[in-house]
Amino acid sequence: MVQTPRVLSYRDFGLKEDPFPFLKGQPITFRGIGCGEPLAFSCYNPGEKILGKAMNIWLPMAMAFWHTMRGLLADMFGPGTAVRPWEGQDTMENAENRLRVAFYFMWMQGIQFWCFHDTDIVPYGKDLKEFHANIDRIVPLILELQKLTGIRCGWVTQNLFSHPMYCKGAATGTHPIVWAHAFAQTRKMLEVGKKIGARNHVFWGGREGYNELLLLLLGLEQKNLARFLQMAVQYRKQIGATVQFLIEPKPKEPTVSQYDMCMMVVYGFLRRFGLASHFKGNIEVNHAQLVDLPVEHELTVAADLGMLGGIDGNQGTFGDGWDTDDFLADPMIALRIMIVVLKNGGLRRGVVNWDAKPRRESFMPEDLFRTHTAGMDTLAYGLRAAALLQQEGRLEAVIAERYAPWLSDLGRGIADGSMAPEAICEAAYAHQPQLGTDIPSSHIESHRYLLTSALQRCCEGVGSTHIEPKWRLAN
Repeated sequence: MVQTPRVLSYRDFGLKEDPFPFLKGQPITFRGIGCGEPLAFSCYNPGEKILGKAMNIWLPMAMAFWHTMRGLLADMFGPGTAVRPWEGQDTMENAENRLRVAFYFMWMQGIQFWCFHDTDIVPYGKDLKEFHANIDRIVPLILELQKLTGIRCGWVTQNLFSHPMYCKGAATGTHPIVWAHAFAQTRKMLEVGKKIGARNHVFWGGREGYNELLLLLLGLEQKNLARFLQMAVQYRKQIGATVQFLIEPKPKEPTVSQYDMCMMVVYGFLRRFGLASHFKGNIEVNHAQLVDLPVEHELTVAADLGMLGGIDGNQGTFGDGWDTDDFLADPMIALRIMIVVLKNGGLRRGVVNWDAKPRRESFMPEDLFRTHTAGMDTLAYGLRAAALLQQEGRLEAVIAERYAPWLSDLGRGIADGSMAPEAICEAAYAHQPQLGTDIPSSHIESHRYLLTSALQRCCEGVGSTHIEPKWRLAN
């Protein structure tokens, strides 16, 4: 028996008027490949099976509360341009209304998860006690809205970079009372995450780094950061929380250099302090680009270490050098992401968090739907093409041929350590490898084209008016 999807109106969310009247009460839905409608999915079809799993299992989409609900599109050259009727006075009443709007937005956009900082959802107030009292007040409403919609919390985190007291860092700051405030915020969000059923808890050290290395004690800051994370691990166990801890690497901005520069650096730090088994990586496309790495590098490192915990779906502006948080719009980047995700078997507890914002000139509420729809479609194209490549096995065949010599007696002897150094050197003296025979051409350009070809072929049906596309993939 086919179940009819529930229909919820803005009134069900406790709202007095529809904040998104342009949708006319109709959620964003899949209308077929190439439908050409900005407020409809042309590729993302959440329930469709890809390689045995529904698309929304491969792509557990999450809304970033800070950009979507709080971002006013201000920059250092001018004030915000965003039209956000729910951004009124900084009161608890307005915070509760904003939360209702947020869940209505996610419901209409077809998003399954949400992610937020503590400071996103309530006013800070005069001090930490009032701040945490405000959080306690809004938690019941979070639970109510999650129950109403079935939307779950992808991850929680604490904002340890915006308050002026964090100007020199939080866990790596120069004053222990600042460290104490940072831990108190973290402890509170661990409790909140447990109450609302958060899947993950993210640590992003926005100001855990330096602007002038010669003016700090690097060893002390590293040890203080490690102690901070160790205490978080201990408190998670103490309260019986099950959230997965994630660290989000970023090389710079706002500091000149951050301690969580990239996934390899993060792993080295965690291993040094005995924390590697407690954390995974939350990989952001734009952050990888800031360290001059393709995102598939960061994803592959995390996956090979068994530490791929989540993705921030965005991209940088080419040649900009800033963390501009554009919505992902490049299907080739999406394909490279999804090749790694499929090899990893998915994100498991992780989510794809849309840590992205419209551009300054895209300032209307409608642009929030247009940007999320385009980003979700882009990742869906990447998923379909990656699944096609995996089914055909052509990339795997190329890789197998590339490393086939390591299956020889010499290769096995080196790899497993069974061959003595003398025997290895004797093999080297006995044979001089030659290009074209021992070392064949990689044909790397044509093999790269496999990705382009997969994107082209998975888009069959572009321009069709049919609701259901003619996929090569089996449903």
